[in-house]
Amino acid sequence: MRLPALLRPFYDYFSASVRAKLLFLVLAPLLVGFPLIMALVWYWSNTNYQKLLTFKVSSDLVTAHEYFDRVIKGVGAQVGALAGAQRLQLALASGDPLRIRRELEVARERDDLDFIHVLDADGRILHAAPVRLDRADQTVWPVVRGALQGQSGSVIDIYAPERLAAIDPGLASRARINLVPTPLAVPDTRENEPRGMVIHAAAPIVGEEGAILGAVEGGMLLNGNLGFVDTINAIVYRDGSLPLGSKGTTTLFLGDTRIATNVRLFEGERALGTRVSRQVREFVLEGGNTWLDSAFVVNDYYVSAYEPVIDSFGKRVGMLYVGYLEAPFSEAKENALMLIFFLFAVISLVGCGWSLGWARDIFRPIERMTRTIARIDGGENDARVGETGSRDELGRLAGEFDRLLDVLAQKRDELQRWANELDRKVAERTLALEEANAHLREAQRQLVMSEKLAAIGELTAGVAHEINNPIAVMQGNLDVMREVLGPAAQPVANEIRLLDEQVNRVRVIVTKLLQFARPGEFAGYVEQIDSSAVLADCLVLARHHLEKRRIRVEQAYGASYWVGVNRQELQQVLINLIVNAVQAMPEGGTLTLATLDWVEYGMPRGVRIDVRDTGEGIRPEDLDRIFDPFFTTKKTQGTGLGLSISYSLIERYGGRITVESVRGEGATFSVWLLCEPEYMSGESPGWFGDAGHAAAQVSVGPAKA
Repeated sequence: MRLPALLRPFYDYFSASVRAKLLFLVLAPLLVGFPLIMALVWYWSNTNYQKLLTFKVSSDLVTAHEYFDRVIKGVGAQVGALAGAQRLQLALASGDPLRIRRELEVARERDDLDFIHVLDADGRILHAAPVRLDRADQTVWPVVRGALQGQSGSVIDIYAPERLAAIDPGLASRARINLVPTPLAVPDTRENEPRGMVIHAAAPIVGEEGAILGAVEGGMLLNGNLGFVDTINAIVYRDGSLPLGSKGTTTLFLGDTRIATNVRLFEGERALGTRVSRQVREFVLEGGNTWLDSAFVVNDYYVSAYEPVIDSFGKRVGMLYVGYLEAPFSEAKENALMLIFFLFAVISLVGCGWSLGWARDIFRPIERMTRTIARIDGGENDARVGETGSRDELGRLAGEFDRLLDVLAQKRDELQRWANELDRKVAERTLALEEANAHLREAQRQLVMSEKLAAIGELTAGVAHEINNPIAVMQGNLDVMREVLGPAAQPVANEIRLLDEQVNRVRVIVTKLLQFARPGEFAGYVEQIDSSAVLADCLVLARHHLEKRRIRVEQAYGASYWVGVNRQELQQVLINLIVNAVQAMPEGGTLTLATLDWVEYGMPRGVRIDVRDTGEGIRPEDLDRIFDPFFTTKKTQGTGLGLSISYSLIERYGGRITVESVRGEGATFSVWLLCEPEYMSGESPGWFGDAGHAAAQVSVGPAKA
């Protein structure tokens, strides 16, 4: 690639100068790496920050929407219950206006509704609470028409001020909200918002023969309904759900005007009558979209979510909003970025200064060697670097360079001799290599044979293991049959004896298979032991640890089954758990040691050994890591391997170790051991050998004297 003429001098200088390259390497982290890393950090932090905030407010809007929808349906359920109530049916049948009005007033106060109407089959008002004198036609509302056709419903509807006044003059007064000038909002010449947003519900009144006699209509005014938005806000933004001092807010809009909100204009004053920004209005109300982004709310920026509210006519008549103050999150993000920028800048500057100081020591011997090479090229064969004053590798390199020049002539004379010697050695090495190749082929042949034998051994061990399990079950069931039937087994005693002999014969075959598959591991160190006795022995061995602290020991040995395990390995595990429990109670406490039978589905499985302390317990965040290698909560002692090794030892025999802990109440470690071990690696470390064949036939069940 042809470089521009302006860059050619710089390229030539860098190509020919070690000094320039070293300076670039030193300054690159500051001049290139630092700005690049900072740009990436800024980009990633802003991107992820915005995604997290948007995801949070999106989930908040889903919760608020669900609650709002539940409130709307709840009003419908109340009206439906009233329409089917027997008391109202009887009152309507009596024809007594006072009785009917009293029932409606009771229902209105009980269900916290602002009005209830009883309509005839044509949709005209017959009775009302509060009292309404006109018989207005309510079939203009889709929800009422649906009720007169037999279908209950509840929707959002917008009532004009004259309709509200016709229902109740006080209702119209409650609905009227004075508009407050709001920055960034669309200009509006009105002084107030007189309309009312109403949860409008209707349900049919059904006669005895299924005929629709009329309908019950009810509504709840949402203008100024602060309890409604406070409840949503309490559900969405419960205490502690927002960090960094941010505050959550909830608002219900009629058009672009806040009619119910917990947003504050100033301390104690709610922002009723303030209006949404032009940008949000166009996006949500006019475009019908859901807003999930930052937005200006009254007097500050909030991470906001807006969704349109649709009335029964399918029109967008308002918005539901949730959001939380963005400033605490922005401030925390900016502080973190500034701290990262500062640390990177300090580290880069200090590193560059330090590197430049060391670079000067590198330049000196390199420059002297460069001048010496130039003199030798000029014909000065006696030119030397001389003393550089550097004691590092470059200084030693300069000295070696001088010595190299001193012996260069001598070495030139010896080159031919070395060449001849090299030819001879090459011939010798070639012969040795051919011999080595022959040995290698023989070793490879033996390795293939060993791998085949190992594969046969693995297969044999697997077959023996799979046979041993059902044989153990058969032997156990034979013992159970003999014990349960007692004298009744006499007629088939010979058959049972034959089964015993055949099971024993299979065990002999399995033992021989295992000896063939694992001759080096068939050491016979696993035995059937009494776990209670081993636990008691461990308590004696750990006695000196108990004497150092005021610890009371409680023992409850209730296990009757014997388990197959290596005694020394089990002692190692139990002593480790006892020592850990003692260390967890530096001020004293109670150490409880217990054994009990492990039974599942009515069948004996093994034994559970519990080691319980009354210390501080284990933190919940540490419980999942307690058995990880090298994990420890003892900062000044311990390697973090004790519990990991203990778990591996028990797991080897198909058992496990579990832990339960309540902070401040102590911890309980439980060791689960099987009567007949199931080795996790798929191969047994050995069951007693030929000499222990009789012991290998011990059945699963309570230990016998």
